[in-house]
Amino acid sequence: MDRIDRHMLEILQTEGRLSTAELSERVGLSPSPCARRLKRLEDEGYIEGYQAKLSKPKMGISMTFFVEVSLNNHQEESIKNFELALADMAEVIGGHIVSGAYDYLLEVVTPDLAGCEAFTRKLHKLTSVKDIHTHLSVRQITTNKSLPIYV
Repeated sequence: MDRIDRHMLEILQTEGRLSTAELSERVGLSPSPCARRLKRLEDEGYIEGYQAKLSKPKMGISMTFFVEVSLNNHQEESIKNFELALADMAEVIGGHIVSGAYDYLLEVVTPDLAGCEAFTRKLHKLTSVKDIHTHLSVRQITTNKSLPIYV
């Protein structure tokens, strides 16, 4: 990974739809070597994929909230079942196993407060869930932030 590779990754994080020709101009390479580097970065797993960032309001989503979840136990089967259940919940757009007072931190979106309440009820029905705490997001303060490149 050299300076040009890092520059390509920085650009692609915010402008993923650039053509290879446009990207090559931005990094100072001809299109063929740029395309080879791009393919290598994809093959080596530095680039996991490309996606569109959708507008939450246009998609009918007005609520974002974070849910702290504690499980009843930490048996492998219980954890597996909980995580499988989360995978089927479209409202959960992010999740982390965390250390501290609870086991999971989930980022959840719904159209409205009623959707938040319905999600909370759905989560409480899971037998592995011991306790949940919900935090409504009032306003997002960072958006489209790129990953820092340390390599």
